[in-house]
Amino acid sequence: MEAFTTLTGIAAPMPKANVDTDQIIPARFLKSISRTGFGKNLFANFRYKEDGSENPDFVLNQEPYRKAEILIAFENFGCGSSREHAPWALLDFGIRCVIAPDFADIFHNNSFKNGVLPVKLPREVCAQLMEDAKMGENARITVDLERQVVVRPSGEEIPFQIDPLRRHLLLNGLDDIGQTMQHAGAIDGFEAKQKAAQPWLYG
Repeated sequence: MEAFTTLTGIAAPMPKANVDTDQIIPARFLKSISRTGFGKNLFANFRYKEDGSENPDFVLNQEPYRKAEILIAFENFGCGSSREHAPWALLDFGIRCVIAPDFADIFHNNSFKNGVLPVKLPREVCAQLMEDAKMGENARITVDLERQVVVRPSGEEIPFQIDPLRRHLLLNGLDDIGQTMQHAGAIDGFEAKQKAAQPWLYG
């Protein structure tokens, strides 16, 4: 998993509450267990018309938001089903951070496990950041996980809190397997002792 330290990028404003996982990646696209390839169908029901052409009114079809790395939304982002494909689709599109007042629990957990940082900020702050984002490419927002601050284009710093363990894992690019492998020496030592004490169990 790619480490998340400091991200400065274009933020796409999505002034919606209750954005569910079927809106993030519709069920008809869940045909793969690979984590890649879902970005083209992120928010497909919003991004594309029935004939398959782009909807020019949707933010991710507009410049400069086609290159957005941060998404700003309102309450209960990621509600609905537990599909892990939702953070996969965000990440495959290029979005590494979602800022919202709160998140559905399962989406929140899945995001950390897949390298997407969910940042909780009050609704009024999210609204301010959306106004910043509307200024376009020159109004970039910085998300500093090391210092736990969001920096507005004006330079104002807005603090946020992340669970210390989750912060450590993201800063070091560690998923569940990577976290386990940090203890590889201890695991190997335990296995060696077990083999010495009970060799008949190991053939």
